[in-house]
Amino acid sequence: MIRVNDVIDKISEYHPEADLGIIERAYIYSARVHEGQVRLSGEPYLSHPLEVAGILTDMKLDAISVAAGFLHDVIEDTHAAPEDIEALFGPEVRHIVSGVTKLSSLTFHSSRARQAESLRKMFLAMADDIRVILIKLADRLHNMRTLEFHKPNKRKKIARETLDIYAPIAARLGIYWIKNELEETSFKHLQPDEYTRIQNLVAKSRAEREKYMQTVKDFIQKKMDESNLSCEVLGRNKNYFSIFNKMISQNLPFEEIYDIIAFRIILDSISHCYEALGLIHSMWKPIDHKFKDYVARPKPNMYQSLHTTVIGPYGERMEIQIRTWDMDRVAKSGIAAHWSYKEGQRIDEQVGEKIGWIQDLVENQENFLDPGEFLENVRIDLFQDEVYVFTPRGEIKTLPNGATPVDFAYMIHTEVGNQCTGAKVNGQLVQLSHQLATGDIVEITTTNNHHPSKDWLKFVKTVKARSKIRHWIKTQEKERSISLGREMLEKAFRKERLNFNAYMKTEQMADVGSHFGFKSVEDLMANVGYGKITPLQVVRKIAPKEEPDTSQESIFNKLVGRVTRKKRLKDGVLVKGVDDILIRFGKCCQPVPGDSIIGYITRGYGVTVHRTNCTNALRMNPERQIEVEWNQGAAETYPVKIQIISHDRVGLLADVVGNISKYGANILNASSETRENKMVDSYFTIGVEDTNHLDKILSAVRKVKLVQDVRRVG
Repeated sequence: MIRVNDVIDKISEYHPEADLGIIERAYIYSARVHEGQVRLSGEPYLSHPLEVAGILTDMKLDAISVAAGFLHDVIEDTHAAPEDIEALFGPEVRHIVSGVTKLSSLTFHSSRARQAESLRKMFLAMADDIRVILIKLADRLHNMRTLEFHKPNKRKKIARETLDIYAPIAARLGIYWIKNELEETSFKHLQPDEYTRIQNLVAKSRAEREKYMQTVKDFIQKKMDESNLSCEVLGRNKNYFSIFNKMISQNLPFEEIYDIIAFRIILDSISHCYEALGLIHSMWKPIDHKFKDYVARPKPNMYQSLHTTVIGPYGERMEIQIRTWDMDRVAKSGIAAHWSYKEGQRIDEQVGEKIGWIQDLVENQENFLDPGEFLENVRIDLFQDEVYVFTPRGEIKTLPNGATPVDFAYMIHTEVGNQCTGAKVNGQLVQLSHQLATGDIVEITTTNNHHPSKDWLKFVKTVKARSKIRHWIKTQEKERSISLGREMLEKAFRKERLNFNAYMKTEQMADVGSHFGFKSVEDLMANVGYGKITPLQVVRKIAPKEEPDTSQESIFNKLVGRVTRKKRLKDGVLVKGVDDILIRFGKCCQPVPGDSIIGYITRGYGVTVHRTNCTNALRMNPERQIEVEWNQGAAETYPVKIQIISHDRVGLLADVVGNISKYGANILNASSETRENKMVDSYFTIGVEDTNHLDKILSAVRKVKLVQDVRRVG
């Protein structure tokens, strides 16, 4: 276990004028309030803040950050209050620690909602002070290093969140060493069989690769020496997660992955970098479309380097990165390499612009109240390969790969996006769904009184565009629902010889709205129109009767087309507040017990159940959502489609079917196709009891000889 003196020694090396007193006080306070607490590993809890502080010194952060690292869990896990932190350590430390603290003390209707709000809170805090996320990354890194002490289900949940959220954040901040370790550890716990398989394959060829690496390094060093270029030549093996992704994305076996080794040349100046690039291309033939100049056009996370792929000395593809020493420092440390919080200064303006995407992320997400939608949009925002396009005036705009003119229009201004009717790219008319490429000059045509189309949601890539389009559609649907709800209420009130318009602005009607959980009478009318409550329920609150009138059919049943059935114990899903409604499952995502689910009122079909992260469900109007849950007493099987990618061989399908049947899963449908490269795509629809049953089957199929990957489809 790291000691506090190790932390102090490290920060003294790179920041001799640091306020070591605040670090020592933070350590003593953390030790006192965490006294008696033990981690799952059996170690004293204090070992965790010590390790986090150590990671922060590896990132060369300031004294305030290291002190906050010692204190990052005290509000959440001890009796300490934010006011205590501010009194003892100042407002800066309080702000950072509060930003890192999860929302564990508040009540939410689901763990997913808690996760979404904790992330939303963290993004708001990091937009104001980037140190919040740097400490959170250090915290997550140490937690991942000790993940094996959690139960299997908890391990997978934490690893999935790390891979979806924290590794991409580390990448966007340019801290690649943390990003790589988070990805590697997540991969190890999410797919242990694949991790072990690739680990063994890499180990088998290690000696041969090391010999090859040294040969290539010698070739490069000799060429640089001949031109009097002082440099260091490095070779490295890519991590297992990167290798696995290449095998899947390119449908290649391990033996055919060409760039398991990457080479790096580090030089003294930018001019030397371009000279070295010329020398490399004179030695080995470059692959044109694989060259990327991140020196002239740095990545948004400030990463700079020249990337080229060449046909190497033995006819193989080989990736080489060329950079200066300063670029190498930034590539390793990212945002932390540009730190300027010393002596009370704020981060400099240029670096502030580079992390402007955080503010965009906060603004893009502020209107998304549904936790599933929020989490999905955060993932979209974080997983971005960028393209760089130009306005007609020559301004550069950065968009995610696959972005369209509609995304570009919304980036310029919301009204430009809403009124977009056409686009020119490089002077040529294109469809609004056209995918932009780096270097394109984009011109948008607008028309007054034009409105967004729901079809745009099928191709836009940015969260901003999607949120603005959905906001407009939701506004239109709400207006229609208010009109429909008002009409239905007027009719229901007339049947009781009451005047709805006379009651509408009364305090009594406002109280009825509050009773059903709505802030205004307008919201009440809208939800009658949506079908969430019936007009009769409103009438009975205004004019109650001793005997309830059952002659009027529920508008909910009208909405779903009068298709109902009596709820039986064996029904797999229960709908909150409704006993007799037809349930069907979305074919797009095929939910099974164990999945987080949500229901949507569907005209003519009852309630359709989707997984909460289903892309089709996320496009639906959240006003039509209804809470559903799995019936724990049900004993049913549910269809799930899986895809199996493998190399062709005799007896392959027999072995796959045998492993599926071994776990008692019924095969409902099967198809298989062999491609020209002898790879086989197989699709099976199988009946499973829950996600644990499915995981066991997928794990068993992965062990079949020559199976490359197995995944759930939908």
